[in-house]
Amino acid sequence: MAKNTKKKRNRWILIGIIVLLAGGGAAAAIFGKREKSVEVTTEKVQRRTIVQTVSATGKIQPETLVKISSEASGEIVFLGAEEGDTVKKGQLLVRIQPDLVNTQLQQAQAQAQSVKANINSVKADYDRFQADFERIKGLFDKQFVSKADFDAAQAALNAAQARYEAAQRDYERSLAGLRQTNVTASRTTIVAPMTGIVISRSVKIGEKVVGVAQMQGTELMQIADLSVMNAEVDVDENDVVMISVGDTARVRVDAFPGRVFRAYVYQIGNSAKRGAIGTQDEVVNFTLKIRLIDTDPRLRPGMSCDVDIETETRENALSVPLQAVAIRRPEANADQTDKTDAPPQTTGLSDTKQKKDNSKPPQVVFVEENSKAKMVKVETGISDNGYIEIKNGVREGQMVVSGPFRVISKELEDGMAIRVDTTGGKKMKKK
Repeated sequence: MAKNTKKKRNRWILIGIIVLLAGGGAAAAIFGKREKSVEVTTEKVQRRTIVQTVSATGKIQPETLVKISSEASGEIVFLGAEEGDTVKKGQLLVRIQPDLVNTQLQQAQAQAQSVKANINSVKADYDRFQADFERIKGLFDKQFVSKADFDAAQAALNAAQARYEAAQRDYERSLAGLRQTNVTASRTTIVAPMTGIVISRSVKIGEKVVGVAQMQGTELMQIADLSVMNAEVDVDENDVVMISVGDTARVRVDAFPGRVFRAYVYQIGNSAKRGAIGTQDEVVNFTLKIRLIDTDPRLRPGMSCDVDIETETRENALSVPLQAVAIRRPEANADQTDKTDAPPQTTGLSDTKQKKDNSKPPQVVFVEENSKAKMVKVETGISDNGYIEIKNGVREGQMVVSGPFRVISKELEDGMAIRVDTTGGKKMKKK
């Protein structure tokens, strides 16, 4: 009797062990499946207005800026404007001591008078030789003088005429020099060529300046018309092709935090600006002028600014979050890249077509269907800072996987089980 009881007890123990093992296996299978699922966030495919922009940084500069230099050398004896002053066209700005110019003027006048006196002397000689020639010619016609005497008179007359003409040219040259010196003398007083604001003044009363007639010349001041301002920015060669004159722009100036100035693309440069030439970091930029529609009298040349240029706008566009779009190379191509020793396979396409296809992997999104991720190829269009246009591949209202980016770009595969995070990512951030 005791043996039967013991056997029954052992049998129940064995059955319990089997049940535990079976339950553990089932639990392990269930938990294993759960571990293979990936937690993601999703977002609905919706229609939005997408504005594609190109961003750049630069400086605020006036449309018109005049650098004023003196054409006369000498000492500054008068300055009529300080930096920051508003000046009117024709207003006296600078007067330079005319002593040196007056001396040059006196020299030019004396030289002109000397040349004129020389003309009178040469003219008298010319008249005398002409009279001698007429007399010799009359005698030669009557055969009272020899041919040699006639030729000598002719040569003397020609020489006198040449000296007279040369003296006239010298006089004209001296008069031109005198007129030039007069002009220089008149430019010892400098007036404003335009109405504007003095944004820079680099000289003081008593300083000596060098005129542009001798060399580059001394820059005295700069006058700018601050009523018309531009943002001058450099744009990468890949972005400049998307920009057109007249495109809307938004300008943010560092000195005006929180304020946005309306603007538009006024001019696109044609000359490339190259940097780090000959290195792997070589860049090619083009300069753009962005005309400000909104102005402020406190804007000053040289202020730093950020510009967003709206290159294209697409209304009612089917769109998904930017991070929802991934680039995936087909598995067949991936396998071929691993088999480096395998000969290339021909598909009937040209080599150029094959290279083009291989160099551009398809873009895909992952659509949620029955708690699984379905990989769908899509054709994309323009994008803004948050969303990208989908031309075909998905329908409005479908749920696409929108994050995390690491999961979308590397881990997620077609048909993989997913768990949608309904907290909007707060739980993951908390961890």
